[in-house]
Amino acid sequence: MAPKIRACIFDMDGLLLDTEQVYTDVTNELLASYGKPNLPLEIKAQMMGRPGPYAAQVLIDWANLPVTASEYFAETSKRQTELWPAVRAMPGAVELIQHLKEHGIPIAVATSSHRRNFELKSEAHVDTLFKHFGEHVIVGDDPRIPPGRGKPYPDIWLLALNTLNASLASADPSHVPILPSECLVFEDSVLGVESGRAAGMNVVWVPDGRIKAVFEGKDEEILGVDGVHIAVDELGHLDLEGYGLPRMRIGELDN
Repeated sequence: MAPKIRACIFDMDGLLLDTEQVYTDVTNELLASYGKPNLPLEIKAQMMGRPGPYAAQVLIDWANLPVTASEYFAETSKRQTELWPAVRAMPGAVELIQHLKEHGIPIAVATSSHRRNFELKSEAHVDTLFKHFGEHVIVGDDPRIPPGRGKPYPDIWLLALNTLNASLASADPSHVPILPSECLVFEDSVLGVESGRAAGMNVVWVPDGRIKAVFEGKDEEILGVDGVHIAVDELGHLDLEGYGLPRMRIGELDN
């Protein structure tokens, strides 16, 4: 039986915003410039969810590129910056966030993207999506996260929860702190699922269908066997009532 949930924390890339295709396209452009083949889904899956420099190193090692992680980051960032403003919200994302906010459920973002990239990606979606998070956006280069402790370590989720508890306690001194076991994490990457589980939180895995195919037959390995962590194919398909959250009907909310 799923526990009653008091807060929800969201990844961003590939979960709230459709940014992963940009990463893939720009990476393939770079690989082609070095005479390398396109990025295989198996390697893409290993990169997803990691902080930028660590994701870059996975690619460099696989493709045997003659660049450092910093050089790779510099080469790809300019092209990505041109494309970020055009990314769209993922199906069901706007409706789900608006629904949770409307019902007073504490929400936060915990993304491996650095602050500048977060701002570029989210700029076109502030009014419909990101304004609902207020100050509760934790980014990959947050100085409160120790170096080397990005996903799959649990630090970013626990920091997001701490900021929620601090705000709630400031508004209401009688606030009973939300426990990790009372949080629902939403993630599209396997590393993100791993980090959410390490934080002691309940995880909803919302993978791209192509990535899920890479891990076919490994659901129990990724999610465990106790039924607490689950997979859905779209944000709007989650049974919120099963977590003690208000029921949502996609299409009934204003955008």
